[in-house]
Amino acid sequence: MIVDRLPDVLVPEPSPRFLLLIRRSSAIARRYLVTNGFDGTLTMLGLIMGFRTVGQVPIQVALTACTGAAVALAVSGISSAYVSERAERQRELAALQQAMLDGLDDSAHAHTARWAPVFIALVNGLAPFLLAQIVMLPLWLARFGTKLPISPYDLAIGVAFLLIMLLGLFSGRISGVSWLWSGLRTLLIGMVTAAIIYLLSP
Repeated sequence: MIVDRLPDVLVPEPSPRFLLLIRRSSAIARRYLVTNGFDGTLTMLGLIMGFRTVGQVPIQVALTACTGAAVALAVSGISSAYVSERAERQRELAALQQAMLDGLDDSAHAHTARWAPVFIALVNGLAPFLLAQIVMLPLWLARFGTKLPISPYDLAIGVAFLLIMLLGLFSGRISGVSWLWSGLRTLLIGMVTAAIIYLLSP
C-alpha cells in the first residue's frame, strides 16, 4: 500500500539548535552577550563608584539600587530584542514566502522565525542581569555578615573591572583579533568611566 505521507511521529520537528544555526542566530546571540553584558557590568561599575565616592552608603540601599537597575536592564533587553528580532524574522519569512509563492508555516524557516527571537531576547536580557549579580556579589556577602578583606565596594569595583576585561577577551577571541589587546581596550574603557565618575562626583 502506498502512503502519501509519513506519520507525524516519524517526522521529528527540527531541534531548536538546528533552527538557530541555519539562521546564524548563535552569532547574533554572542554579539548581544558581549554588548549587553558590557552595558550591565559598566552600569554596575558606575553605580558602585557613585556610592563609594559619596561616602558610607548603607549596603542595603546600594543593593536595592543596583538590583533595580539590573532588573530594568533585563526587562528592557528582553522586550526590545524580542520586538526587533521578531519583526525582522517575520519580514524575512514574508519575503521568502513571496519569492517561493508558497506558505512556509510548518517549515524550518517558520520555526526559526518563532524561536530565534525568544532565544536572542533571553540572551540580551539575562546577560546584563547575571553579570550585574556577579558584580554585586561582594555587597551581598557583606549584607549577610561575611567578613571581607577589603571594602565590599572596592571588591565589587575590582570584580567589575575583571568582568569587563574578560568580556573584551571573549570578544577578541570570537572576532579573531588580538584577544589581549581587546581585553586591555575594554579594561581601559572601564577605567576611563570610573575616572570620569570620580572627577564629576561632588
